[in-house]
Amino acid sequence: MAVTAGSTAETVEAVFRIESARITAGVARIVRDVGIAEELAQDALVAALEQWPESGVPEKPGAWLMATARHRAIDLVRRRETYARKLAEVGRTLEDVPPPGPEDLGDPDDIDDDLLRLIFTACHPVLSREARTALTLRLLGGLTTDEIARAFLASEPAVAQRVVRAKRTLAQAGVPFEVPGGADREARLSSVLEVIYLVFNEGYAATAGDDLCRPALCEDALRLARVLANLMPGEPEVHGLLALLEFQASRIAARTGPGGEPVLLADQDRSRWNRMLILRGAEALLRAGRGPYSVQAAIAACHARAVRYEDTDWAAIAALYGRLLELAPSPVVELNRAVAVSMAEGPEAGLRLVDALAAEPVLRGYHLLPSVRGDLLARLGRDGEARAEFRRAASLTRNARERELLLARAARSPSGPARDG
Repeated sequence: MAVTAGSTAETVEAVFRIESARITAGVARIVRDVGIAEELAQDALVAALEQWPESGVPEKPGAWLMATARHRAIDLVRRRETYARKLAEVGRTLEDVPPPGPEDLGDPDDIDDDLLRLIFTACHPVLSREARTALTLRLLGGLTTDEIARAFLASEPAVAQRVVRAKRTLAQAGVPFEVPGGADREARLSSVLEVIYLVFNEGYAATAGDDLCRPALCEDALRLARVLANLMPGEPEVHGLLALLEFQASRIAARTGPGGEPVLLADQDRSRWNRMLILRGAEALLRAGRGPYSVQAAIAACHARAVRYEDTDWAAIAALYGRLLELAPSPVVELNRAVAVSMAEGPEAGLRLVDALAAEPVLRGYHLLPSVRGDLLARLGRDGEARAEFRRAASLTRNARERELLLARAARSPSGPARDG
């Protein structure tokens, strides 16, 4: 079909955003370098912008982009001095691949293994946590450098440098473009899951800025988790993470009011919880294992099953946090368990556990410690102490919406749960 230059650009941008990860993954298998692979994918994008206004948008635009990028990758390999060695790595069949044309566009569904390799490469432990997160959002989330910078409230040049350094580090370290096996697979998978979890958490409860939530980041993480679950159906903890994110995402619409103000779990309109996501979470939980993400998913399921806040099975949640402590000991997990215990056994029991955490170095600047303590003190009628804790929590958070909520609580010191589940 004939299209204008303007409409072509919009079409190319839309197709490329959807297909960029798959194209980059398919090309990376040939060139064994994710940085070069992304450049070749961008070259295919430029080729589409040049050719489609004249030839029309192909019937299978994603396959056209894939074929173009792959043939450019093959040409690059052939031009290298190490051509013979590289050709042996990618297979002799590349010799017989004709130039891309409408009669041979390839099948974009043939590269699921390549996509999995790209996920493991982008999340390689040789990279810092920040670099893994930025590179994953860039290569697999299809986000631009500007979009990543805005999502994490960082400068665009800083994010660009982070991505460039990550690609360089992977190349210099000779990180193989593969899905690891054996003992290394479990360690590497844990790095992949951590990145997806961190991206979702930053969207669910923004560390800083004017918004409590950034739903677009949650959507990116959820999409990556679904892709990973489809690619690795036999990994229980992958399904555990997916279940957790589905359950958590189901509550996003109810977590803020009309003006973007936080709405605490006890006050949320549960009719606004997304039942489809809850059902998807329950399905994923059936395939989950007994690891940390799976236990967190079971906790989220307890909240999802409660029709009213008063119906929440806090004893079960406290027990699950106890299990989580055995699997992944952490002062933050202990703090969450203290909240559950306070709801199951009373604020005195919770306060004892919270006070025992006061000396933990990890929690020293963590705003939720004084926030939880303020809630427990308010429930015990110790309003003066509660106000002081809410003010301290407000001084520690970098999120403007949370700060407003905590200062409001300090002003009126109401009793009731301060934690937003």
